[in-house]
Amino acid sequence: MDVKKDFPIFKYQKSLVYLDSAATSHKPICVINTLKDFYSKYYATVHRGAYKLSDEATKYYNESRKKIAQFINASDEEIIFTSGTTDSINLVARSLAKDYIRKDDEIIVSEMEHHSNLVPWQMVAKEKKAKLKIIPMNKKGELILDHYKKILSDKTKIVAVAHIANTTGTINDIKNIIDLAHKKNALVLIDGAQSIAHLKVDVRKIDADFYAFSGHKMYGPTGVGVLYGKKNVLEKMPPIKGGGDMIDSVELFFSTYQKPPVRFEAGTSMIAQVIGLKKAVEYIEKIGLEKILFYENELRIFLEKKLKEIEEITIIGNADNKSSLVSFYLKDIHPLDIALFLDTKNIAVRSGHMCAQPTMRKFNISSALRVSFGIYNTKKDIDIFVEELKKIIMKLK
Repeated sequence: MDVKKDFPIFKYQKSLVYLDSAATSHKPICVINTLKDFYSKYYATVHRGAYKLSDEATKYYNESRKKIAQFINASDEEIIFTSGTTDSINLVARSLAKDYIRKDDEIIVSEMEHHSNLVPWQMVAKEKKAKLKIIPMNKKGELILDHYKKILSDKTKIVAVAHIANTTGTINDIKNIIDLAHKKNALVLIDGAQSIAHLKVDVRKIDADFYAFSGHKMYGPTGVGVLYGKKNVLEKMPPIKGGGDMIDSVELFFSTYQKPPVRFEAGTSMIAQVIGLKKAVEYIEKIGLEKILFYENELRIFLEKKLKEIEEITIIGNADNKSSLVSFYLKDIHPLDIALFLDTKNIAVRSGHMCAQPTMRKFNISSALRVSFGIYNTKKDIDIFVEELKKIIMKLK
């Protein structure tokens, strides 16, 4: 896949080997130009101005919502713009905490969750005196669904699970997870931060009640995210932020609110970022998610084969269904030391607990190294990385 030329970062950083796309992805020139053009030629507030420039900006903004909805097979009224996945999950958690979740109700999350899909639910459970239950992982990094079936009950109000684990790359069987929860009349939120740019998401097909993702991990701008919510679910949820645009009518002592999604979008929108995200979606669609999935899977298999030849390395998680990232650790060498040495060669990888400390503890470690791919990576990148990694191991042994 020859798309590196589409990303200006590699023009200015010619020796860069960027292997941290699970943290954030680089931006193609078409997205950068879209932001530049909007700010230069069309910028105005949306939904407010009674003038042509505002009408034009509003048109682009609304078209973006429609395009992003089509991308995941939703309707545009089910797409809420947020600042990112974390914001999306917190929106659901805080709104459901108002009336839906009550004392002794149950919330289910998994052992592999990013902190963003764990901490908000811990907060809600503590505040509402609800019970937090955990789906454990096995040694392969897969969720133990038999245990999940046992902890599901009539008291379960919501299940919140990652589509793809940000540490092991495990692709969870979310359709099965969702179907089982719905049999108990529980809602399901899927954290799609690691999946949205790597595999096809159809929210209708999987029947998710909520699906959250970020723009910056899918070649789009920072500062914009998406929360998909089923229309009939969103209509029952109270807003958590008050301000302009989300209101229907305001009196001195009470207010009424707009219908979703605007009800959840108080204040001035992240207009340019939303429009930039549309262009990122179009860029992904032009390449094709099936092609992306196949290509990135080839890269992962190529990397894992090389890493398994290095006896000092232990790969975290060997699930049967994995995505485009690999985490590992080395005996007696701290991940941060490896990452810092690699940085001297302009090789970027992630080191640390990756905002998933419970997962690290599951594997009896405190931190790890993670290599994660984007569509701009190549086997040459992997060869350079592995060659330098071997040199570092020899130096630090």
